[in-house]
Amino acid sequence: MSSPRAARMRATRHIKAAQAPTTTPSITAMRLAATVDRELAEGRPDVLTPKAVQALMAAACNAYAAQIEAGGNYPPLIPPRRVNDSAVMLTVSALLRAANLEVFELAMWQSWTGR
Repeated sequence: MSSPRAARMRATRHIKAAQAPTTTPSITAMRLAATVDRELAEGRPDVLTPKAVQALMAAACNAYAAQIEAGGNYPPLIPPRRVNDSAVMLTVSALLRAANLEVFELAMWQSWTGR
């Protein structure tokens, strides 16, 4: 039979494990985000090549969509928002253009899906 202390220790380990990132890609992504934010803050807009930005943007869009479609429910930006309004507008506009979509189509999709 297990002691109450041992049970508490197992529960504590389980809670800590659930809170910690469990995948190497998540840890790598968090480190990359911190590095890019720091470099941008230091005035280095070319911290990533255009191809790297494109690859990361596609991966982030696909990962977010997959998690939301699988039942996830979280905002795409960490509160408090670390992205200014202009950056959001520039990115959304460019994403719509890249996907050959119009704002009207986005509005229609939002009304149909409730998202």
